[in-house]
Amino acid sequence: MRKLSVAAIQMSMTTDIASNIATAERLVRSAVVQGAQIILIPELFEGPYFCKDQSIQDLERAKEMSSHPTVTHFCKIAKELNVVLPISVYERANNSLFNSVAIIDADGQVLGTYRKSHIPNGPGYNEKFYFSPGDTGFRVWKTRHAKIGVGICWDQWFPEAARVMALRGAEILFYPTAIGSEPQDPDWDSSGHWQRAMQGHAASNLTPVVAANRTGLEVGNPTSITFYGSSFICDATGAIVAEADRTEEKVLLATFDLDEQQLARNAWGLFRDRRPELYQPLMTLDGFDA
Repeated sequence: MRKLSVAAIQMSMTTDIASNIATAERLVRSAVVQGAQIILIPELFEGPYFCKDQSIQDLERAKEMSSHPTVTHFCKIAKELNVVLPISVYERANNSLFNSVAIIDADGQVLGTYRKSHIPNGPGYNEKFYFSPGDTGFRVWKTRHAKIGVGICWDQWFPEAARVMALRGAEILFYPTAIGSEPQDPDWDSSGHWQRAMQGHAASNLTPVVAANRTGLEVGNPTSITFYGSSFICDATGAIVAEADRTEEKVLLATFDLDEQQLARNAWGLFRDRRPELYQPLMTLDGFDA
């Protein structure tokens, strides 16, 4: 048996970067005490979700990945604690800016970077102003504890992303997230839909999913969003096995048997019975054959 324990951190963010990093580290350490080997922190946890509005000053938040102080900090933490940490940061690469995750292995080394592929643009979520579409493709990393795939927030709504990572051998999928209320319609609550989209990825690929969201009211200029938490971990059938409420700071934990999961994949034949030759319309925008 290959047992893997994972954790999702749910937290709220202040305007102080040092305070947010300290909170994340405290919760990472708490997760390790409880046995976690791979720990997920929410998207862009260094501060408030600045994409609520469009501000030229916020573009200055981006930093080169090779010298990013938050990545450097958590490399030391990962090595000390022998844990894998996918860390979400705002990345500058020459004249391009990306919403990225650094994959930090348990020895403190950065295995690589994933750049968010799907970039939303709507009221309160003006990400196209801040980020270029990611150019890394959907990747899988063989970490010390498991083979993992990572998407970022809006990526989690696209089954193609999860499928590619599963096809490439991901044993578990991680989605750092920042999602909450919709400024144009305060009565619209997408939390259930948000969870079910990822539960479907788990069930269709027989691959557990970990989603870490932020909480709290964040006041922008002029846009405000209340982030609805609801972070969760689901098993390979899509059943939720750990879930936070909408407001609490929380460390969620779950343990999976990776060997047992592989046997289940083989038995169900979901990958055996795929028909890639029939899926050509997926390569087009309009659904017609290319």
